[in-house]
This record gives sequence, C-alpha cells and structure tokens, in this order.
Amino acid sequence: MASKVLVTGAGGFIGSHLTELLVREGYGVRAFVRYNSQDSWHHLDRLPKEVLAGVEVISGDVTDAFAVDKAVAGCETVFHLAALIGIPYSYLAPASYVATNVSGTLHVLEACRRHGAKLVHTSTSETYGTAQYVPIDEKHPLVGQSPYSATKIAADKLVESYHLSFGLPACIVRPFNTYGPRQSARAVIPTIISQALTLGTLSLGNLDPVRDLTFVTDTARGFLAAARSDRVIGRTVNLGVGEGLSIRQIVEKIGAILGMRLVPRQDPVRVRPPGSEVERLISDNRLMRSLTDWRPQVDIDSGLRQTVEFIRENLSAYRADRYVV
Repeated sequence: MASKVLVTGAGGFIGSHLTELLVREGYGVRAFVRYNSQDSWHHLDRLPKEVLAGVEVISGDVTDAFAVDKAVAGCETVFHLAALIGIPYSYLAPASYVATNVSGTLHVLEACRRHGAKLVHTSTSETYGTAQYVPIDEKHPLVGQSPYSATKIAADKLVESYHLSFGLPACIVRPFNTYGPRQSARAVIPTIISQALTLGTLSLGNLDPVRDLTFVTDTARGFLAAARSDRVIGRTVNLGVGEGLSIRQIVEKIGAILGMRLVPRQDPVRVRPPGSEVERLISDNRLMRSLTDWRPQVDIDSGLRQTVEFIRENLSAYRADRYVV
C-alpha cells in the first residue's frame, strides 16, 4: 500500500509541483488547500486529470488547529508548505504572518506529534538576511530583516524545538529563490516577463540584489529527497544552485529569450526599506548533496525559457499594470 502523505499549501506554486511529483512517484497524497468560497483548488486545478485523480483534497486553514489535526490524521509524512510569503505585504499585515507562519506551524507540529507523522518543514533563504559571507551554509546567522523572515525564523525554531524536546522526526528544508511555471507576479521573474509581454516596459524595485535561482521542479525533488533520507532528520538543509544573479542580469537574460531590449525603470513604490532589503543570497548546498542524492538539474536558461512559455500561454492571469505585493 502506498504511503499516505499530506502537503499543506498544496495549491501554491511549489506545493502544486510537489503534489504532482508525489503522485507520479506512487504516494497516496492528501492536499490541504486554503478554503475559499469559489471552491478553487488554486494551482491544483492545473494538474492533469490523471494526476488529480490520485489526490484527496481538503479545504481548510492552518490557523485552525482542528482542521490541521484532521488533515494530518492517518498520514506518515507531512510536507508543510502553507505560509504567507510576500515580503512587501508583511510590512502591511504582520499579524497575519504571525498567525499563519508561526501559529499555523505550531498547529502542524502538534498534529504531527499527536499522530506520529514525520515533518518536512519549509523555511526560506530570507531567514539569513543579507549574506555575511558567501556561499551561505546552514551555520550562517539568522536575521529577521522583514516581518516575513522573522516569522519564518520563529517557525523554524519551533520545528527545531519539537525535534529536541519531543523527538519529533522533523527536518527543515531551506529553499533559496525558486522560480518557474505557476509562480505569481508577486515574484520578480513573472513580473519582468509579464510586463515585457504586455507593456513593453519594466517597472521594478532595486536592480542590484543578487539571488540564487532554483527551478521549481528541482525544489520539489529536494523536498522528496529530504523526506526519503533519515540522515536529514533533525537537520536544516539548503536547497539552492550555488550561483547568484542580480535582478539586472535576470532582466538581460529574459530580454535575450524574448528577443527584446528591456530597460527597467525603478519604481520607488517597489523599493523595499533600506534596512529590510536582502542584498545577496548565494547558497552552499553541500550538506544537502552529502545527505541525499539530490542535485539541481535545470539550468537557468532552460528554466527561464519554460517560465516564459508558461506565462505567455497564461498571460490573462497576470495583471502587469499592477504592483502585486
């Protein structure tokens, strides 16, 4: 009988790719998606019918401990991806981030503890803040440069405490900047592509920050590799390529793919507060590589071409003339 696993945040960008991967790998998948009155399963609605047939979808909210407990019951492994992730919105609604990212994680931890489930928890490279050295390994200090990153640090520490205090089999997977099909215009790469395709001009924030870009299927495979390795239990592991590109360089690469000369204009509204902007993130992924068989497989040019093609085919879903926080 296939192992039963739960994916929280399964309707999201990474969660939907992970859900698809798990079904194709033969797992019994329960998907926890955020309730909405339209009965939308978010990106799960994009999955092929034969894949979706292998998914048990439950609508709820991780801020509801009772709903989380019901979802976890009967599952051997929980992939916890449910979170509020938009950094600019965390300036506007920090309490929402505490409720979802901190309290929501606590609910997942308690349910895993009660039902004996293994936990694979999603962190973020934003917890490191601006790099104090590169490449960034897992020993790098954690710095809360935004309300978002502060809540993710808190969530990570809760996971660590449940492993040390109660012996909960848990690990923390820390992706660097994931990109690819299904990502919203909240992120910079879809913003660049959708503006270029519809407006012909670019309105962006700071062009100098450097990011380590991992294609979404590589990130999804990293989650599965972590779940399959007992050597990762009790550890935090980075998921990244190990190379950095500035936003300006990303614009140039996308322009080359589109055959367009893109000249970005800096929009002051999109520029983050000086003390909050994370200037440089480049991963050291050696620990993950040593503990599992995971390796990044999709290079940046191939990944960007796939992302461009997806956005071109789904352009109506992107509102390029609006700033999506």
